[in-house]
Amino acid sequence: MLQYAFMQRALLAAVLVGLTAPTVGVHLVQRRLALIGDGLGHIALAGVAIGVLTDTAPVLTALACATAGAVAIEVIRYRGNTSGDVALAILFYGGIAGGVVIISQAPGGTPGNLNSYLFGAITTTTRGDVITFALLSAVVLTVTVGLGRYLFAVSHDEEFARASGLPVLAINLALAVVAAITVVVSMRVVGLLLISALMIVPVATAQLVARSFRSTVIVAVALGVIESVAGIWISYETDTPSGGTIVLTAIATFLLVAAANGGRRLLENPPSNASGQVPT
Repeated sequence: MLQYAFMQRALLAAVLVGLTAPTVGVHLVQRRLALIGDGLGHIALAGVAIGVLTDTAPVLTALACATAGAVAIEVIRYRGNTSGDVALAILFYGGIAGGVVIISQAPGGTPGNLNSYLFGAITTTTRGDVITFALLSAVVLTVTVGLGRYLFAVSHDEEFARASGLPVLAINLALAVVAAITVVVSMRVVGLLLISALMIVPVATAQLVARSFRSTVIVAVALGVIESVAGIWISYETDTPSGGTIVLTAIATFLLVAAANGGRRLLENPPSNASGQVPT
């Protein structure tokens, strides 16, 4: 597999996504905003459509739209009367509707490569894409690692963080922006419609085995990288779409770990009968 240059680029992109997506997703899970990746993915679709219509780089226009949407939802959630759930819904439907309307105006109708942004097409990743994704991933990791303790404080108890004098809005905006960047980095690997899964599922799996927040982050990142690379290998061997294969690999890992955890708990605490005796 590694004899092909496009597969080498694909694996590099997968590693970058596996590193960045869980570091952002762990804070979204902590804040109970697990579906924000979907919302940002939908609004990034409008950015891709703008890029296609104007014949500019879809990655850059998607990044601009996703970042604007992320900032808007945080400002609405923080200062407005509209709840975060309603803001997310507006983000979902507005992004899809805008993307559909804009892409319909593209010369020649809907381009064939639109599916590569929706569902991922990692084998089409260019050298320029890898460089762009590497720079964006460095930004994400710098923010999530450098501001890690502040992000945790706000995610754990926003009111207490505010009372402690932390700039809660600025920290939330930073997390929203890196979430938008992560969506754009991941769109060629797993697709805009599937990126939320890679941000959330490895974190959910890590929470089943980790004993602290720090260990959850470490395990989630390790799982993200392993599942991304394994998904690429499986998709290469079975000739299946890379994005869907990576997500199914992550879900299968979660189910296996959950089943193993359930079996372990059953062995440690066997059921008793009505008399309180452990059945033999």
